[in-house]
Amino acid sequence: MDKFIITGGAPLQGVIDISGSKNATLPIIVAAAILGQTQSIITNVPNLADVRTLQVVLRHLGSTTNFQNGILTIDPIDLSSYEAPYDLVRRMRASIYVLGPLLARIGRAKVSFPGGCAIGPRPIDLHLEGLEALGADVEIEGGYINAQSNRLRGTEIYLRGVFGPSVGATANVMMAATLAKGTTTIQAAACEPHIADLAYFLNRMGANIEGIGTTELKIHGVASLNGAHYSVVSDDIEASTFMVAAAMTRGDLFLRGAVEDHVHAAAKKLREIGVTLLWQDDGVRVTTNQPFGSTDIRTDAYPGFPTDMQAQIMGLLSITPGISVITETIHQDRFMHVAELNRMGANIRVDGNSAMIHGVERLSGAPVMASDLRAGVVLVLAGLAAEGETTVSRIYHIDRGYEYLEDKLSAVGAEIRRIEND
Repeated sequence: MDKFIITGGAPLQGVIDISGSKNATLPIIVAAAILGQTQSIITNVPNLADVRTLQVVLRHLGSTTNFQNGILTIDPIDLSSYEAPYDLVRRMRASIYVLGPLLARIGRAKVSFPGGCAIGPRPIDLHLEGLEALGADVEIEGGYINAQSNRLRGTEIYLRGVFGPSVGATANVMMAATLAKGTTTIQAAACEPHIADLAYFLNRMGANIEGIGTTELKIHGVASLNGAHYSVVSDDIEASTFMVAAAMTRGDLFLRGAVEDHVHAAAKKLREIGVTLLWQDDGVRVTTNQPFGSTDIRTDAYPGFPTDMQAQIMGLLSITPGISVITETIHQDRFMHVAELNRMGANIRVDGNSAMIHGVERLSGAPVMASDLRAGVVLVLAGLAAEGETTVSRIYHIDRGYEYLEDKLSAVGAEIRRIEND
């Protein structure tokens, strides 16, 4: 397993191009492979471990794919297989996205319960309830979801769970409903940028979806969908992560491709802390000439502060004067990065779903270990800001969601290199 060796202390300065959104790419390529009846060409696709893993799942289902230089060409499945086995699905949670499309296109699906980051239980109850509401018969047996339906039928579905609207269930039900008979209304739908991007892609394929970007989606079922040519939206979490990287190193970065409306909540909190954001037509300049101050943050469903930025902002607050409190409302067990940040000299105490951060003057380099995607990237950011050398191991987590991370950081002045683990 690879690891990063980072020597901290250098302010990041220069331009970083923001990659295509991982969270948009994954359901888009599922829709292209399973729902489409002709070839799709998807551009601005990030070269990530999760994207490559999902291609393996789709090829198992009978699709063919070709991925070069950010362009993914997908030929639809040959309808010969409806099973996504454990050995493939266990590698990533997004594999559950094949469930709804298989039901809609083939009328049958057998999908293993998914794997992914270890950030607490993320049940798929709303996925199954939504598909059952569309008329699917669903049984759970031997760790597999077995579902079938002669023809899905439109209905009204409410998808808000205990922790807010379900992003995954919204995507799964929306994809299934595109081929259902009649109209499906999803109430309390997730409205993250990548959900909107999936809906725009489905409409490009010939779907009829209204209310994109809102909490109420109306999907008027159609008889069939064709492939489409589409460019994936830029990654809002990557853009926000590099904003924090600029702040933590007291740097000056221009993030080309960042979309202001998609990072509103993170940008608002960064301004409260003292970071300057200067928006232009093609991105944002992040400067750090002002003194920083503490703030309190509560994660919430979009357009609230994203849980996927909780770890990164905690890294910044750990070296910001004053006391800050972060309350995590979306995922349980998503403070596993706290112990590693404290190893680097941070002063963070967890109490239930809240973390109290006493800002310290500086962090010190140390050997640390990534426990999940976002918990891993905050350790990289901490290493960039720390004095001395930091070793981040288990970086395969980071490779799931950040394209060419060390190359992008090196190009703007970071001292970071990837080496083979002993």
